[in-house]
Amino acid sequence: MPTEGLQTDRKWKLPPLILHPFSDFGGPGKLIESSRASLMLQGLLPKEQYTEEQLELILLSGRYCEVRMLFYVGRDVLRWIEQCLEMVERDENLKGRGIVKQSMVALLVEDPPPHVAEKLQSWGVIDYASIFSRALGLNMVFSEVPTQESLPPDFVRHYYRFADHLYNCHQGLVQYTPVKSKNFDFDLFASGEYSRLLEREWQES
Repeated sequence: MPTEGLQTDRKWKLPPLILHPFSDFGGPGKLIESSRASLMLQGLLPKEQYTEEQLELILLSGRYCEVRMLFYVGRDVLRWIEQCLEMVERDENLKGRGIVKQSMVALLVEDPPPHVAEKLQSWGVIDYASIFSRALGLNMVFSEVPTQESLPPDFVRHYYRFADHLYNCHQGLVQYTPVKSKNFDFDLFASGEYSRLLEREWQES
């Protein structure tokens, strides 16, 4: 539960958020097939040669692929949050001010810096709030990526609803000081992009 935010005009630079690419077996094709199967099951597309049972299996396979992808996004975000909190602990102006994991989560999901939001949109990630919140929600209950066989079909099919509730539950666990992008800036990189940036800096130093 958020409390009163920081009352200051000062701005801090947080560590960069680095997202690693993830390619599951089957790649984007599996997600497209799953979307088509969902439309067929809803009667919005003809079922062609498929039975309902076959369409259900295709749908679940794609949804599980989404679970895996979001899990790994969440891992990257949690690593970034740990780095941010380490920086907070070293800053005498921030230490002891109630800035905890939920503070950084809310910053990323609800109020990322404009240039970060623009970069995500340039990557084609429009609903980044749902991506990050669901990725974090899944990481609240899984320490390792689960196998499809270990998950009930209803969870796989509706994982996004469970992830939404898990995210909201996590944010409501403790009181926290909300932080805003007007006071906290950070950069966003794909891992390959960040590696090239470091290499260029090393060459110029």
